[in-house]
Amino acid sequence: MENLTPEQWREIMNKKMRFPPQLIGAIQEGKIEFLRGLLKTGDGIIRQLDESEDRQWREALNLSIRLGNEEAMHALLQGVKFDFRQIHEALLVAVDTNQPRVVKRLLDRLDQEKGNKMDVRSFSQAIFDHSIDNSQFAPGVTPLTLACQKDLYDIVTMLTQKGHIIPWPHKISCDCLECRNGRQYDLLKFSLSRINTYRGIASRAYLSITSDDPMLKAFGLSKELRKLSQKEPEFKPQYLGLEQLCQDYAVELLGMCRNQSEVTTILNSCSDESQDSFEGQAFEEGIPSLSRLRLAVNYNQKQFVAHPICQQVLSSIWCGNLAGWRGSRTAWKLFVSMGIFLTMPFLCLVYWIAPKSKAGRILKIPVIKFLLHAASYLWFLITLLGESITMEMYRDKFASRQQNILHSSFHMVWVVGFFWYECKEVWIEGLRSYFLDWWNCLDVMVLSMYLASFALRVLIVLKGYFLCQDHSGTEECTYFTDTVRDTWHQEDPQLISEVLFAVTSMLSFTRLAYILPAHESLGTLQISIGKMIDDMMRFMFILMIIGTAFLCGINNVYVPYVISPHLGRFNETFHFLFWTMFGVANQDYVDMPQFMLAEFVGRILYGIFTLVIVIVLLNMLIAMITNSFQKIEDDADVEWKFARSKLYLSYFREGLTIPVPFNVIPSPKAVFQILRGIFKQLCCCCCCNSENKYPPIDSMGSEDSQLSYRQQVTKALVQRYIESARREFEETKRKDIGNRITELNKVVFRMHGDLKVVQQIVMNDVQGTNDANKEGSSVLGKYIMGAKNNFKGFNGKQDEKNTPLKVTVHHREEGVDKEVEPGAAGESKYGSEGSDCDVVKMEEGRAQPKLENEENESKEVAESINESTGIKSTGNKFNDIELQETKKEAQWEKGRTTEPAAVRSDAGDSDKGPGTKKDIPSPTGSSSSQDTGYGSREGEGSIDGVRVKPLL
Repeated sequence: MENLTPEQWREIMNKKMRFPPQLIGAIQEGKIEFLRGLLKTGDGIIRQLDESEDRQWREALNLSIRLGNEEAMHALLQGVKFDFRQIHEALLVAVDTNQPRVVKRLLDRLDQEKGNKMDVRSFSQAIFDHSIDNSQFAPGVTPLTLACQKDLYDIVTMLTQKGHIIPWPHKISCDCLECRNGRQYDLLKFSLSRINTYRGIASRAYLSITSDDPMLKAFGLSKELRKLSQKEPEFKPQYLGLEQLCQDYAVELLGMCRNQSEVTTILNSCSDESQDSFEGQAFEEGIPSLSRLRLAVNYNQKQFVAHPICQQVLSSIWCGNLAGWRGSRTAWKLFVSMGIFLTMPFLCLVYWIAPKSKAGRILKIPVIKFLLHAASYLWFLITLLGESITMEMYRDKFASRQQNILHSSFHMVWVVGFFWYECKEVWIEGLRSYFLDWWNCLDVMVLSMYLASFALRVLIVLKGYFLCQDHSGTEECTYFTDTVRDTWHQEDPQLISEVLFAVTSMLSFTRLAYILPAHESLGTLQISIGKMIDDMMRFMFILMIIGTAFLCGINNVYVPYVISPHLGRFNETFHFLFWTMFGVANQDYVDMPQFMLAEFVGRILYGIFTLVIVIVLLNMLIAMITNSFQKIEDDADVEWKFARSKLYLSYFREGLTIPVPFNVIPSPKAVFQILRGIFKQLCCCCCCNSENKYPPIDSMGSEDSQLSYRQQVTKALVQRYIESARREFEETKRKDIGNRITELNKVVFRMHGDLKVVQQIVMNDVQGTNDANKEGSSVLGKYIMGAKNNFKGFNGKQDEKNTPLKVTVHHREEGVDKEVEPGAAGESKYGSEGSDCDVVKMEEGRAQPKLENEENESKEVAESINESTGIKSTGNKFNDIELQETKKEAQWEKGRTTEPAAVRSDAGDSDKGPGTKKDIPSPTGSSSSQDTGYGSREGEGSIDGVRVKPLL
């Protein structure tokens, strides 16, 4: 080798290795030496592969891995120079079959290729490789993503330690060069690569091993996958399935907590970015921040929030020091609530005077704060009802300009308090977070309408006053002070004010549904109604399109005909069609006897409208509402707990203790805080130029130590989760092996019963007649073939044996033995001369090889069963059964040959002439006459189809 010239060396290196046809068979049969001989080259150089046979070489390497033949795989890797793509697919096969040792061997081979400066592109960038089209794995599937999808923690750890990562996919709207090329080359392959990448990232194994905080990573990934399901509706089920997988993982990880300290650490810790979003939303003194729980609420992690651990923490904070509140009866809770409702002004006065007192601290408990605010809102609704009753009592005054504005404006005291309350919420939460809640949007709309209604009332009074002061505007003064309602303009401010007040009064009562989630049954019902309203909004869009189409069509039919008083104008036509949906319209409106064509077309359109709207769309709406209600009922517990948790968190915030309308009164606490803030600003301006001569002293509970403890708890939870997953995998594997053992035992016992039946049939058929022997031999062959077919599934080697099983049947009358094979019976000739001792010796000689063959076959059966199941106990049991059967048959054969020998020894050696007969016992003990002088050749005989010569 050292004396080779560069030209000779180049010729050797450029030589391609052809694919040997015997290679696949050698791998399947496990012939390692023959395999090495096929791969061996004369000069000892590792050959390059022929590109035209690339697929066959890959199949050979993949086959050795799938069969678990590591020696064959090592021989292939040592004798053949596989390229990067082939090793990549082999690594995928090893991961798919869960073989960590093979994965390690292939990774070492990849490291060698990297050392040789081979092209080692990232696996995820192999989308443009044409050879992947012939691969059995989907586009974008890398060894790491495949291991993550199968949750193979050992292999994932091994791959990540080798530097393998899953690159995060670009945004769906990304317009970089890589994404453009991927879409133009193959859009389907590009999309599948993205989905497979997300499957790997969203797997439990990848989140557990590669993330510093897997729970927060699962939150963010769940939110992103939910957005992708809306942006890519083609793959919406796949993305929603991955999103649900992330939610389940976060819930399972939370379930690994073992004590309250770990729960507190997990729920109160969060990332720096998320912590900044909750910086201004402080809770009351003594209440933990619950930043992770609030983040789960913002990310809509319903199952995480509804977990018993989270609910227990929230319930304990909700009740505070009132330990007996949760276990008290409903009657006691109603009694306390009624007491707070009646004494609300007095309780607010106590807190306004002494917020730090014992009574003030009790009023800060979230459940008491909730009852105070609920009582305040009930007083507001009572005020609205009182004003409505007052307007009814003084109806004449309210119908004119003489009404007193104060009689219908007492509710404005609460409206001002609500306005100040919402301003504080915006200041605390921020404008963006405030408008994320739909209840806040409703509050803003209702307050705007209340203020607009009150402003219009004030405007009418002021305008009438100033116009009456000016003598030039007499008519306008009269209009705003003394005119009757019938003469008012349609856009009169008082009319608009009254309409706004009526609508806002209705919305104010619906706002009471905000506190319903505090009760389980009412909260579930309120959530169902909200879902139904969503369905109705979608239905109204379809109804508007179809209704507008029929409105235009029917109206255009009747417009030219003035004789139709109810149709032909948009208002009347809309009124007619609207009430038709409820079945209260008069159908005679479409009749025009004078104009048959117009009447016919009008009736047809009206009939189609009734059919489509009343029968189809309304029933569709009922079905949609029923479906939404059923979905909520199926998951009612989770939905209610999530809604209740949001209600609880809204009352954990600092401040906002005094309910409306007493919150508009400045409290001494608020005045003190304002003065302290002004004093700090003044002191800061005075001391801004002073230098700090002493460095700050680090506290014992620094952020680094808290971060370290949080990481310790997170790692402990992840480790417990991985161990739990491994135990579950082993348990599943153990159950699978147990099922296989059970099936194997059934087959073994069934074969044992078949063998007993065969033995009994042989014993009975030997004593029968010639016709019965023929029939019995065929039945025997069927049973033997059935036993062999049952046995083929456990020992593949038995399929290669095609030698027929031969059974000798001794005939009593004719004295001729016949060979019976499976499916056919043949005749043979036997010799006429020979001593009885010769027959006995031949029978013993036949029984001994048969015993040895049966013992060998039983051993092969036991070995094949052990190899297929990996359980030695089952193989030993099967071996014992077969050995016992073999011993019984051997004893039966010895008894069969010993008995005729004893009979013949008593008779002695006497000369027999031609034509004489001698008695030869049958295997059952009965004698059979055998003619020794007719049709036989001297010195020859046949036993069980084997021609033998008698011993002389």
